[in-house]
Amino acid sequence: MNKNKGEVLLEIKNLCIEFGNRKKDKFIAVKDVSFDIYKGETFGLVGESGSGKTTIGRAIIRINEVAGGKIIFKGQEISGKISKELDREITRKIQMIFQDPMASLNERAKVDYIVSEGLYNLKNYGTEEERKEKVAKALLDVGLLPEFASRFPHEFSGGQRQRIGIARALVMEPEFIIADEPISALDVSIRAQVLNLLSELQEKKGLTYLFIAHDLSVVRFITDRLAVIHKGKIVELAETEKLFENPLHPYTRALLSAIPLPDPRLEKEKVLEIYDPSCHDYENDPPKWIEIEPEHFILANEKELKEYRKSVAKA
Repeated sequence: MNKNKGEVLLEIKNLCIEFGNRKKDKFIAVKDVSFDIYKGETFGLVGESGSGKTTIGRAIIRINEVAGGKIIFKGQEISGKISKELDREITRKIQMIFQDPMASLNERAKVDYIVSEGLYNLKNYGTEEERKEKVAKALLDVGLLPEFASRFPHEFSGGQRQRIGIARALVMEPEFIIADEPISALDVSIRAQVLNLLSELQEKKGLTYLFIAHDLSVVRFITDRLAVIHKGKIVELAETEKLFENPLHPYTRALLSAIPLPDPRLEKEKVLEIYDPSCHDYENDPPKWIEIEPEHFILANEKELKEYRKSVAKA
């Protein structure tokens, strides 16, 4: 299903994120990143560890400060200083599912409190009875029994803990969820269950996802469009299937070549592509962010564009 032409829910415009204050200490984690996320879609952000994926997610929910550019949610800028009312609205409408279900849940708190934390912070309920009903509904939505509310996180498996993390996000009735590698810490057998749950919840509640991952085989299963990020810069962005069928940027091709194949003979014969950034002559011919075909963007200089256009014409 192509959701591309719908309403834009989130816009990232020329986003820059830096860490450290002094010139010597300054580290630029995200450089001039731009993309839109459409209402109801799952937008994937993929790249190796340290590429800036999570940094972007944390900037959207206002944990990381923005050094340059804008983040716009439903037509309103949410980066930089904003009013208390808008801050409350963003806290409710944008939620995050964290990578590690062990570390992201307070071990000393019962599930009832963990799931209710956002409700307490925003006073987003009337009576105590109403709060308990909201918690019970959120637990049922993620396939857990309401009775589990009186237990502690250590009494659950990794997959169940991640479901508690999802319930904590859902109880706020958000519109947009940032899923930061939500299955990478789980057993392989549990991963498909959590992915299916996320897909079901999206259809049922009309959610929009930013799905952050480093595992491309997972991303193909759940995302509508995909952006590939390398060292804080997006190098390619397209519909997921188009990107898998005709990857253009050498970094995208290297990532795709690393996906394990289920057939041992094919896996043995597979040729891995190694990405070498020195293959670009960016000093003499700087790159630009260009739409090479409808909805397919790439970071490339003039020389590379000629080659990429030939590949697009052949495909």
